[in-house]
Amino acid sequence: MFRLRIKELAAEQGLTLKEIAERSNLPYSTVATYANSSGMVMVNLVSVQKIARVFGAAIEDLVEVLEE
Repeated sequence: MFRLRIKELAAEQGLTLKEIAERSNLPYSTVATYANSSGMVMVNLVSVQKIARVFGAAIEDLVEVLEE
């Protein structure tokens, strides 16, 4: 299981979830779901790549693997 570090990176760069959604051209609901999830098993990698681009980061920088 893993989670996406969207909230942490957004705080570091002073971005809101709405701004991330607009810049990534993704629905706000997608960004909010990914940002607020405490753990996921599956995501759309194209969406994750778009979010990573907003931060100027690699996908690996956005993903935190959770120990079960």
